[in-house]
Amino acid sequence: MKLAVLSRAPQAYSTQRLRAAAQKRGHEVKVLDTLKFAIDLSGDEPDLHFRGKPLSDYDAILPRIGSSITYFGTAVVRQFEQMDVYTPNTANGISSARDKLRASQILSRHNIAMPATAFVRNRADVRPAIERVGGAPVVIKLLEGTQGIGVILAPQVKVAEAIIETLHSTKQNVLIQRFVSESRGRDIRALVVGDRVVAAMRRVAAGDEFRSNVHRGGSVEAVQLDPLYEQAAVRSAQIMGLRVAGVDMLEGEEGPLVMEVNSSPGLQGIEQATDLDVAGAVIDYIAAQVAFPEIDVRQRLTVSTGYGVAELSVHSAVELVGRTLGESGLAERDITVLTLHRGVTVIPNPRKNVVLEADDRLLCFGKLEEMRSMVPERRRRRARVRRLPKEPLK
Repeated sequence: MKLAVLSRAPQAYSTQRLRAAAQKRGHEVKVLDTLKFAIDLSGDEPDLHFRGKPLSDYDAILPRIGSSITYFGTAVVRQFEQMDVYTPNTANGISSARDKLRASQILSRHNIAMPATAFVRNRADVRPAIERVGGAPVVIKLLEGTQGIGVILAPQVKVAEAIIETLHSTKQNVLIQRFVSESRGRDIRALVVGDRVVAAMRRVAAGDEFRSNVHRGGSVEAVQLDPLYEQAAVRSAQIMGLRVAGVDMLEGEEGPLVMEVNSSPGLQGIEQATDLDVAGAVIDYIAAQVAFPEIDVRQRLTVSTGYGVAELSVHSAVELVGRTLGESGLAERDITVLTLHRGVTVIPNPRKNVVLEADDRLLCFGKLEEMRSMVPERRRRRARVRRLPKEPLK
């Protein structure tokens, strides 16, 4: 396998470990500075130049895109995707994970448990938002902060309002998040590779510090994950479109609360804490996947006129409930079911004998006109009935 590690820090621990693990396994590997690429859209096929020269062929890339170059870095990764070069982390996945608000929106859509979160811009909305997430103390987060930078604990409502007002005045967008006191300055970092957690550690904050990041002086220890935490980590990474990710979770009273999905997780802390060859696991996974480059399914499937990808919901009143997929009549309407979502369970390529249940969601490819006819009228919020005034209206 010929592998390119996209990194601006060739001497960093993670980059060095990934390079050494690839070389140890007999792969050809190069570390390429992400900012030295030039995207070429002038030819018949998408191409890239590196340091002014045409780029040679690669079987796979491993993006290590820093937050300061997210836009250009993801553009380079996207170009590799258009060239059918395998990447474990897609450009969309990296950019979505980098934006804490967007990541929270995506994860909440798939019923991933997270600390209560709010996002506001108007000054008058700040205090109600704080109350909605559980009141003070609250955690205030910059949308693109890393390594614990831009994460502030506000002990009182007035303090939180002052901090948020100051950050808004400097054009910063922030999240307001419930402070999970039961976590006691601890969190879990699970390193997900493919469809499993290859290593996990608990990070403990130093002294009075509530942030447990190693860069903030936190200590680490290996931990054997409960299956509930492992499932939450793997699902979160996959939902974000990442096959190599660090998933940070708080230990809530009712189970894992996902805080963040990191598309470029550092390896030093977790390898030293667990004494596991995490870099080797990453390289082995990529080598096993190079023959199957990930593609943007929607992009590829919507090029046929009149056809596209849509999600159909099976509501309790729909006649499909209780029928098998074969009896549903979807195939006769030129609609193919790609994936069935049932709660937190995902059934890829469901068989014809699968019985449909209320609230199932079907990811389908087919005639858009047929699928539109099957979408029920949007459910609207019931209007609140106001109390009548004590005195009759005049």
